[in-house]
Amino acid sequence: MDLRNELGESTTITVNSGPVRVYERGSGATLVFVHGLFANAAVWRRVVPTLAENYRCITADWPFGSHRLPMKSDADLTATGLAEIVAEVIEAMDLRDVTLIGNDGGGMLTQLTITRHPERIARIVLTPCDAYENFPPPMFAYLCWMARVPVTFELVSAAMRVPLLRRLLGRSPIGYGGLSHRKIDDELLDHYFTPVLDRAVRRDVVRFLRTVHRSYTLDAARSFPEVDRPVLVVWASDDKFFPLDHGERLARDFPDSRFVLLENSRTWVSEDRPEKLASLIDEFVRDAEIGCNQPR
Repeated sequence: MDLRNELGESTTITVNSGPVRVYERGSGATLVFVHGLFANAAVWRRVVPTLAENYRCITADWPFGSHRLPMKSDADLTATGLAEIVAEVIEAMDLRDVTLIGNDGGGMLTQLTITRHPERIARIVLTPCDAYENFPPPMFAYLCWMARVPVTFELVSAAMRVPLLRRLLGRSPIGYGGLSHRKIDDELLDHYFTPVLDRAVRRDVVRFLRTVHRSYTLDAARSFPEVDRPVLVVWASDDKFFPLDHGERLARDFPDSRFVLLENSRTWVSEDRPEKLASLIDEFVRDAEIGCNQPR
């Protein structure tokens, strides 16, 4: 899949843990997008073109299982280690006053980044994501179990080499089937699934999955009241994995926050409601910038 038309030209940023493929499109205030597990920058392909008219949009293939550039063998791929990678890419690109936008597992990384590495972050947007006790969501806990039995992951990976099996799993409830109302086409499924056929990429994601635990999200939550940046929480009305009360709870726990319920959408709001999501992000950033310029 050639994403240049949607996400812009790509480059490789090397940080302490290894190389990260980064896409850049547009100019203006900087937006950095963080996707979830077994996805990559393509998650944002329907949102970036609209926002790139007024913003510098940075997307990346974060090392979350659908990346094509493996990390170093000694990389820290815990949740906090991945948040460190996000912060290091932002620093390496000398990005400032960043709006950090997270979805699914990327929302969890956004929470960890704003509470551990807030220096270059001006505001955050959280769409349906892991939070509080819900890391991982019960429906996807099986992935953590599989990671503890390496032969299981190898067998599933072998099966994924067969296009029919790959697409059946991809569209099933334990794959991508419940993440959006919009049907995911074969090309996009292949784009997300095929990187894990690489042994080094499997090594990366297995190492992450073996460390998944709610202690990471609960620890981040304890610092939410201290976050002094504006926060927009955009939750999906039809989400199957991330409870509505967690979205509302996030909005309560961050001191300067706004909550929006997005109708007719599941977890992947960038698939189901891309125009509305882009509009909400644009409005939020403009309002936050005006607020920053008001005399105190």
